Amino acid sequence: MRLAIVFFAFSLAFPSLRAQSQDSLREAQKALQAGDAATAIRMYREFLKNYPDAAEIRSNLGAALVEDGQFAAAVTEYNLALQQLPNNTRIRMNLALAYYKLGKLPEATEQLETLHKKQPLDVNPALLLADCMLETNRAGQAVELLTPLNQEYPENHAVTYVLGMALMKDNRTSEAQVLLDHILSDGESAEAAFLLGQSELLRNDLPGAAKHLKRAVELDPKMPWVHSLYGQALQASGDVDGATVQFREELKVNPYDFTANTEIALLLQQEGKPDEALTHVNMALQVRPSDPGALYQRASIYLLQGHADQARQELEQLVHEHPDFSEAHAALARAYYKLDRTADGDRETAEARRVREEAQKALEAKRNAAEKK
Repeated sequence: MRLAIVFFAFSLAFPSLRAQSQDSLREAQKALQAGDAATAIRMYREFLKNYPDAAEIRSNLGAALVEDGQFAAAVTEYNLALQQLPNNTRIRMNLALAYYKLGKLPEATEQLETLHKKQPLDVNPALLLADCMLETNRAGQAVELLTPLNQEYPENHAVTYVLGMALMKDNRTSEAQVLLDHILSDGESAEAAFLLGQSELLRNDLPGAAKHLKRAVELDPKMPWVHSLYGQALQASGDVDGATVQFREELKVNPYDFTANTEIALLLQQEGKPDEALTHVNMALQVRPSDPGALYQRASIYLLQGHADQARQELEQLVHEHPDFSEAHAALARAYYKLDRTADGDRETAEARRVREEAQKALEAKRNAAEKK
């Protein structure tokens, strides 16, 4: 029905549209509805050669490209459509989803924030925005975003669940428990088991966390984050092999999960597979472009690959922004030594030692203060 309305509106906007072009549009729409994305893409592109300003049809091309798994190309088409129709919320939401599927969460967030400002009680963009916030370590902002929605729609379990997860990640466990009790009142579910496991993991109850997260996996193996969190619980328990299995399972469901990508990258480095490891680190960095741990991991891989100058550039920027990152100073020293810059290497070695010693002193001071209490 929506495609028919779009076609009718488009015909009004372009009264000189030839019958042949009208037929082409109808065939493209039929192909897309039938799941033949390749034919729809070809026909929409042919049509747009003659009508490049047809924003709704360009948006339809974006939908066909998404259906075909061509998310980057879809982003291009949606952006072009938005230039013509900047207030079209449907196109903007589709653009946000395409960015999200590409793992480009900062770009998705920008589009979703625009939508949320216009429609603050619209659940779908708010939930996706909260998801982006949680993936990029902004749990507190996700709580602020979802609290009004939870008050407006107290029986919406998706809102309750994501808000509960955000509260857990923000260490507001007593508030999260209220929501968890509400979910549990409806009986066993993957969401309830996930939140229970998350709560127990935060309390360092590793057996309890593993038990509930395993159950969450059994109830809904395609739920985002569940394999990743279960992997973290197993890893903390010393079950590295089991954790690796879960991280790999998470990437089947959610290929841009930050934790799963960085953990698999570490494993691949240990196995002597730096090229594969780099692929996973770069996917993690699409989600959190400024994460110091992932940037350090990428620089370490560059060193393994023999790209010392590339590692140097990455590490110089990293220690400039994070001067207390001792491991980064040490890695930068190794890069300098490989580049025969001995004096610079000695300086960074000394800096790494100084940072470690200061961190140790701070830790001892904190322990002494705690003992006095």
